[in-house]
Amino acid sequence: MPDGTLEDAYQRGRRVRGEVLGEAHVERAIDNASAFSRPMQDLVTEYCWGHVWARPGLPRRERSLLNLGMLTALNRSHELGVHARGAIRNGCTPEEIQETLLQAAIYCGVPAAMEAFRVVEAAITDQQREQAAEQ
Repeated sequence: MPDGTLEDAYQRGRRVRGEVLGEAHVERAIDNASAFSRPMQDLVTEYCWGHVWARPGLPRRERSLLNLGMLTALNRSHELGVHARGAIRNGCTPEEIQETLLQAAIYCGVPAAMEAFRVVEAAITDQQREQAAEQ
């Protein structure tokens, strides 16, 4: 775990989360948090992003591919779409993402992978449209 205080971990997590998922996504998630859900946003930012994603042991692109496989296994479609966009931002190609989902099909089941392909393809298409509109 990187050194520092909990506040350091939160700030580091906020930075990493924004770099991977996009500042607009993170701002929406934090700004739209209710009093009830705010502790969960803080936990995710500090621990997921500030401690684990900030570790040097794996590059972000590999962490992204791992997340896609795990989220497919867990059938977490919303998070899968969010992390598919992050995977592209982290340098993963659509072909690498496709291979990850095919691998997941064998170990997690075809129905889970079919849903993952639908969600991820939509996320990639949306992201490509947004990038084209910005140019």
